[in-house]
Amino acid sequence: DRAIAVTVTNEGDAQMVMQADLYEWKQKPGGEDELTATEEIFLSPPILKMAPKSRQVVRLARVSRPQQADREITYRMIVREIPEARPPGEGATVQIALAFSLPVFITPKNAKPILDCQAARLAANTVQINCTNSGNAHTHPVSFLLSTMAGSKLAEQGTGGYILPDIRRY
Repeated sequence: DRAIAVTVTNEGDAQMVMQADLYEWKQKPGGEDELTATEEIFLSPPILKMAPKSRQVVRLARVSRPQQADREITYRMIVREIPEARPPGEGATVQIALAFSLPVFITPKNAKPILDCQAARLAANTVQINCTNSGNAHTHPVSFLLSTMAGSKLAEQGTGGYILPDIRRY
């Protein structure tokens, strides 16, 4: 799609002001994220003023960089709360600002990930998993399961991380 809509909801009892920014998303060797501000996608509105118990639609539209025929293009939309200054009250208060990051993928029709993972023993009780995505689209392994040759489960670890094309993560 050339454009999409994302709905942000304020379920709280107070007004909330948020700022949305878009970044081109790449990964360094090893899987560390690298974000660069971009104007390749139009984001509207960039400032969200949300009443309590309300919703705001954010629209994203491609404005430049033609789709590569064979490779997925990746972005991150980061939405940050802009905390309002409040007069000091009695006692100590802590103000926490909300922020979240959403992946945005522009994926060619036939793109797909190709994931290869290897386990390496680093010590008697330590195993490191190395995964390489040699495909042309992202992959998102949810967890890794280490088992014996007989199939008994030894350990399981959730990941939560993405592996972009041509990236190796440890």
